[in-house]
Amino acid sequence: MSDEKRRGPVMIDLEEQTPEVTPATAPPVPEPGLPQGAAMQRVAMVAARPRSKLARWFFAALGALVGFMLSVAAWGWVTGLLAANPVLGLVAGALLALVLGLLLAIAVKEAWAFRRLARLDHIQKDAAAALGAQDLGLAKSVSAQMVTLYSGRDELAPGLSHVEARAAEMFDADGVLGLAERELLAPLDAMALREIEAAARQVATVTAVVPLALADVTAALTSNLRMIRRVAEIYGGRSGTLGAWRLTRSVLTHLVATGAVAVGDDLVGSVAGGGVLSRVSRRFGEGVVNGALTARVGVAAIEVCRPLPFRAVARPGVTGLVRRALTGLFGTRDG
Repeated sequence: MSDEKRRGPVMIDLEEQTPEVTPATAPPVPEPGLPQGAAMQRVAMVAARPRSKLARWFFAALGALVGFMLSVAAWGWVTGLLAANPVLGLVAGALLALVLGLLLAIAVKEAWAFRRLARLDHIQKDAAAALGAQDLGLAKSVSAQMVTLYSGRDELAPGLSHVEARAAEMFDADGVLGLAERELLAPLDAMALREIEAAARQVATVTAVVPLALADVTAALTSNLRMIRRVAEIYGGRSGTLGAWRLTRSVLTHLVATGAVAVGDDLVGSVAGGGVLSRVSRRFGEGVVNGALTARVGVAAIEVCRPLPFRAVARPGVTGLVRRALTGLFGTRDG
């Protein structure tokens, strides 16, 4: 009898009933975290990665060896053609001379580009010294160098004439350089900011809508290279291919060293408008953050290429740049 009772159904009374879970009452799926702008951070880390001196020597020696081998091979090819067929040899020699002439022209252009960048560096150092020591003579020399640098720029013609007319009336270094900054650099600042906004918009759009692997990294790298080169040209530092890459490395190295490529609460708050990243897809959030980091790179490029530091003119902020660039693109404003 007791065995039959043990084999029968058993009822267990629960003190607490488990509430029924429905889609309406289910807890939200936890987010994997805020977007971090992975594409821009990868670009910055790759471009700013320190290079080994041994590796530099190796690649320099390898380039010299390859160049020497190509030169010997080309010379032997031309002399062999001259011996076999003088007409074909002359044609080959003419083509080789044309290639060497073009290489020489490219080298001269790159050297001129480095010279213009060095000229900006020289003006920056003189301006810092003039402001630090309140040296009126050095400040007037900096103002004259800037007038010479920007002579021939039609958009700066009124400012150039104003600086030349009033520089002699100033009796302190701050006044002389402040006049030059307001009249000559303020219009250039506006042009540079438009370039930065366009680059930030492009990086954000490609990151958000192109699902291809490494497309966001490629877009970020090319857009930032183009933006930095254009900013340098605006301020008078026309850079060639090598000069643009060197300038890009210096800008991104500065950003990595100062931690400006990290995504902090200030950056997220400036682009998120109080929580919009939690209401859009993660891909769009990555696009917004990559655009904001591009704006940071642009502001750093302005500071590197600008002949004078920001004193009489307010320094541009990343928040305003990103909101102007991305307003209406991903709905970066609440409301």
